[in-house]
Amino acid sequence: MTASSDPHTLKIFVVAGEHSGDALGAKLIAALKAAHAGPIQFSGVGGEEMAHEGFVSLFPIEDVAVMGPMSILPRLPRIVRRVYQTVDAALAAAPDAVVIIDSPEFTHPIAKRIRKRAPHIPIIDYVSPSVWAWRPGRAKRMRRYIDHVLALLPFEPDAHARLGGPPCTYVGHPLIEKLDEIQNADAAALALRLGLVPDAPVVLVLPGSRTSEVERLIDVFGEAVATVPASVQPVEIVIPAVRHVRDLIAARTATWKPRPHIVDGGADKYAAMRLARVALAASGTITLELALAGTPSVVAYKVDKLIASLRFLVRVPSVVLANLVLGRNVYPEFLQETCTAENLAAALLPLLADTEARKAQLDELARTPEKLRLTSSSPSAAAAETVLSVIEAHAAGKSRRFGPM
Repeated sequence: MTASSDPHTLKIFVVAGEHSGDALGAKLIAALKAAHAGPIQFSGVGGEEMAHEGFVSLFPIEDVAVMGPMSILPRLPRIVRRVYQTVDAALAAAPDAVVIIDSPEFTHPIAKRIRKRAPHIPIIDYVSPSVWAWRPGRAKRMRRYIDHVLALLPFEPDAHARLGGPPCTYVGHPLIEKLDEIQNADAAALALRLGLVPDAPVVLVLPGSRTSEVERLIDVFGEAVATVPASVQPVEIVIPAVRHVRDLIAARTATWKPRPHIVDGGADKYAAMRLARVALAASGTITLELALAGTPSVVAYKVDKLIASLRFLVRVPSVVLANLVLGRNVYPEFLQETCTAENLAAALLPLLADTEARKAQLDELARTPEKLRLTSSSPSAAAAETVLSVIEAHAAGKSRRFGPM
């Protein structure tokens, strides 16, 4: 689709419910500005990165940036108030479209209420819920209040078609836009700055970016990496940490032997991935970053007891995004009761040496960029083009129904 030449001010209401959605929203706003020839106005809910694009949020994104039932319950009254506030603001804005970004616990109740009160407003969902993994019936229910889904993963459009979900377009994962940054990160400069022992293998530890993740994983990760020096002498341990969990990680690793180097979870993260001989990581988007960096890894995760009790609903052969994108279980994964120090250490050790297991991972990881790459444009540009197409199609449909405006 080419840039729109519609002279009226295009109004788009954007709702991001956590910081990863804020990053996607910022790139989408920039891409929409570039793709739309006329004036464009944004409103809704976002964070700091969207603010850098001139976006003014209704309230701080931190009010609603929570994950999982046990985290949501204590803040439920505030979140409910914010849901209704957002719905009222969306209706008052009378936008040409609403774009909700990820965080289905927050954004989908908003979408449902907007659809009920203003069914004429098209609603686009940027980042599909994992209907392909569990609760597949959500896909069909989403048709009632979502007009189009922008998918980050290449297999998601087929999944929505199979499950009776809304129309879905693969727009590409935003990480592919960072491929050069990831693959060309200066590992040597980081090693020099940290004063690492020359030729000592680096074990990268990634216990998550949420407090709950770190609290569940950091101790078992520590026990696992503590066994490695007995087989490989010496090793260096590096832990990238985002600001809000850095103090927690520092406190919980103070007695580790060897003592880990804690580095910035943003600027230093990709250099650390390129530097690492192997990584031990929490499951999540980080596994795609590790795959793009070509870093052999072991993946683990623990969730709260309520979520764990629903595992019988999971319908995929892996919960690791990198494995799902590659179509095979390249990264070994250890979940809940299998996430033990013994299991993790046993999986790490073969990846430290020049083994067939290591070579097999490296060969598969080399396929990751092609799996995520788009044939043209960037993910944010593709997302913007799809949003504008949905708006234009909706406007054309109204014109056919009601005649000239």
